[in-house]
Amino acid sequence: MFKIGNIEIKNRIFLAPMAGYTNLPFRLIAKRYGAGAVFSEMISGKGLYYKDKKTAELMLTCDEEAPAGIQLFGSEPEILSEVVEKYINATAFAFLDFNAGCPAPKIVKNGEGSALMRNPERLGAVIRAIKKVSEKPVIIKTRIGWDAQSVNVREVAEILEEAGADAHTIHGRTRDAFYSGKADWKIIEEVKKNSRIPIILNGDIDSGEKAVQAFETTGCDAVMIGRASVGNPFIFREINHRLSTGETLPVPSPEERIQTAIKHVELVGMMKRPEVAIKEMRKHLAAYTKGLKNATNLRNEIFKVCTKEDVLILLNQYMEENYG
Repeated sequence: MFKIGNIEIKNRIFLAPMAGYTNLPFRLIAKRYGAGAVFSEMISGKGLYYKDKKTAELMLTCDEEAPAGIQLFGSEPEILSEVVEKYINATAFAFLDFNAGCPAPKIVKNGEGSALMRNPERLGAVIRAIKKVSEKPVIIKTRIGWDAQSVNVREVAEILEEAGADAHTIHGRTRDAFYSGKADWKIIEEVKKNSRIPIILNGDIDSGEKAVQAFETTGCDAVMIGRASVGNPFIFREINHRLSTGETLPVPSPEERIQTAIKHVELVGMMKRPEVAIKEMRKHLAAYTKGLKNATNLRNEIFKVCTKEDVLILLNQYMEENYG
């Protein structure tokens, strides 16, 4: 148990915010398998400011997922401070997570996400403005720099700390690298040695063994798992078990994978637009069933249907025919 700001967190293994993936149903699945904290998909500050209805749906939460973080992105201090004061403070989320790491071109072209790594002064101004009004601990997620020639996370970390950040998540790649190559844990270790706030490591944590290495080599306070959790929420259980016992759990059985997929689909009904959530669910289902027998046929059939009920029928039929 440790704290970020005044919020106690059961363990140090977090689900990363991922656009198109970490909606409420997936966050609940991750929590049930042992994630200490979970984070929403990124939410546009401008979208909230102009009352975009799609943006509002991303703010769904419930008590079961606590403590959860809501991730916000933008670049204009005035707009961001207003939406935090008016909307974010009123939510039941425990943390405010600010995105200064997204590499997507449509985000970067507006000077948002990882583009802020090229403008540390603006990033500092944004965080100071948010901290003045936020009633929640503020975590900032960055990359290590824009490209290999401008790795500036040490400087950025100092600016964030001075601006009042409660914690700093670092993805160990530059924006130019996107998700290619190996995450640079060494520079995260350097930042941690000089930091007075919790440092959360993100990048290349895909097993219990990797999590142990991350904690031992960098001294980080927590690790955050993104892509490796898609179709594999069991990774949170695996890492927690490895950290507490030193043992490696057996891989989940095909039956458990399908049963978890069924539970995940059932949760989609809580979304305001379940038909959209079912389409997004296809990515999760492809991952849940990867490598299972006759899974290609199942995935082809799932892509033909559009309702939760039809997906559940297909999954239950597949379970009975192949693992019954």
